[in-house]
Amino acid sequence: MAMAQGQKFIGRGTGSRSAIEFETEGIDMAHQLENERSLVFSYLLLRRAIGVLGVAFPFVLALGAQIFFQTGLRNSVSSYYHTGMRDVFVGTLCAIGVFLLSYKGRQRRDDIAGNLGCLFAVGTALFPVAAEGDVTKSAILIGYFHQGFAALFFLTLIYFSLFLFTKKDPTKSPSKRKRQRNRIYIACGCIMVVCIALIALYKYPQPGMPAIPESYHPVFWLETIAVVAFGISWCTKGQAILKDQL
Repeated sequence: MAMAQGQKFIGRGTGSRSAIEFETEGIDMAHQLENERSLVFSYLLLRRAIGVLGVAFPFVLALGAQIFFQTGLRNSVSSYYHTGMRDVFVGTLCAIGVFLLSYKGRQRRDDIAGNLGCLFAVGTALFPVAAEGDVTKSAILIGYFHQGFAALFFLTLIYFSLFLFTKKDPTKSPSKRKRQRNRIYIACGCIMVVCIALIALYKYPQPGMPAIPESYHPVFWLETIAVVAFGISWCTKGQAILKDQL
């Protein structure tokens, strides 16, 4: 009888320990889920921040130069480096670069694209386009670096929109919202491609092409459209647009 009571006691003890362990595991799982939700929310905010900076960038430069420095519309977004909005130009590009560096995707190529995007954004900011009328060799050389970094920066953004953002989970069919967002990514990527191609045609015109007066600021407007498309793409990725339905 004593042995039976001892066995009963041990059984209770074992049962109590199992309940405690089960409760602890449940708490750990809850904490893990909460951490995962916080991480997802942080990544969504990061993507939205990149998108908002992109959409606002050209307008803040143009309006700020006009309001605070009485500087008219410039021929390109990059030329605002040589106005009173220089710090805003450099600071915004560097901020976008830092955000891209912090961006972590599900695959290695996402991280590589983010790191390269950071390098090209900071390079665009630190190697300014030559000022109007500055024909010195150093200014022209730095301007070439600027154009190279800017082109690579846009190509990286296009890669994000067309190839990374449109990826699907192979284990399940995409939701309606995901398919809608993919259409936006593709549209934004194509808009950036067209804008960059038109800028190249404007700067290096082919024989027989009609000349567009510089007073229309075609490069500025094409760059603005491309940058806004980039911003919309990232805002959509951050689910500021077409958020997943619960």
